[in-house]
Amino acid sequence: MKVLVTGGGGFLGQAVCRLLTARGEHVSTLSRRRHPALDALGVVQHPADIRDPDGVRAAVAGCEAVVHCAALAGMWGPAHAYRSVNVAGTANLIDACLRAGVTRLVHTSSPSVVHDGGDLEGVDESAPYARRFLAHYPASKAIAERIVLAADSDRLATVALRPHLIWGPGDPHFLPRLVAQARRGRLVLPRAPGKRIDTVYVGNAAEAHVLALDALAPGTPAAGRAYFITQDEPITVAAWVNGLLGAAGLPPVTRHVPACVARMGAAAVEYGYWLARPRSQPPVTRIAAVQATTSHWFDISAARRDLGYVPRISTADGLARLAAHLSAHAGRPDDDRAGRPPVPPIQP
Repeated sequence: MKVLVTGGGGFLGQAVCRLLTARGEHVSTLSRRRHPALDALGVVQHPADIRDPDGVRAAVAGCEAVVHCAALAGMWGPAHAYRSVNVAGTANLIDACLRAGVTRLVHTSSPSVVHDGGDLEGVDESAPYARRFLAHYPASKAIAERIVLAADSDRLATVALRPHLIWGPGDPHFLPRLVAQARRGRLVLPRAPGKRIDTVYVGNAAEAHVLALDALAPGTPAAGRAYFITQDEPITVAAWVNGLLGAAGLPPVTRHVPACVARMGAAAVEYGYWLARPRSQPPVTRIAAVQATTSHWFDISAARRDLGYVPRISTADGLARLAAHLSAHAGRPDDDRAGRPPVPPIQP
């Protein structure tokens, strides 16, 4: 099968490419730059921007299926930047798929599309989209997911996956920042008793995308639907953060502040950055504080039933793999991306 992976050079995208190439698929990617790790896999790379309709059409031409991982992530920045990549870019991809006769589109969405700041405890996909968003990223992802699912038809079967807080070997985003703050002694966790969250190991998230690709066809149960993808092991934020720090060889965080203090402090910091340094991302944001002080864990029964998804790598096993990876590469999760060693093959 000829499969295009958008954002194939990213954290999740590379993991998806590894699984697809390992089983013999003809894989190509669309990314803004070339990635040596993909060259090593024999992946055909199309350097292009998802916002460029011509570049997207050229990359999609000749493909039978597309896995859409490309997105502008983060919780800071202008709204137009998120809309241009996550909304307009996704619309470009759907148009290219229809023009090229692609029959399957797997879209990477986010559980944040249903999170409006309150607790989400064991909710399933019947949960409505949030009515208000605390950042431009989830707002743009909600629009993108809607247009992907609305595009489902007899010509193009679509599905949206909502992996939650992806982590594991090769993470260039959350883990390096977390470790850097911990090493500087700046890491403080909110005190939020009884609040639990879901996460997902990168190998499980990648396998879910491959399973969705296999399960998807016009008229199948997965067509036109969204699915939560998690470890199915809700834990506290403190347990997750300290597990990651432990894998990096660092001691656990022992300093805590009340949830209300964390939220007010984050709001003050964010406002100060907005006034004085609008182009710089603050060390903490309102949405991060809200997510760290509320429950957000999900029922993945639908993904088990329709996709055959089972989180085969447990959280404990994933942390052990992460620790081994960091140890093998001098334990430097905060290296810059250019100097990062290759991510090992995902073993689901």
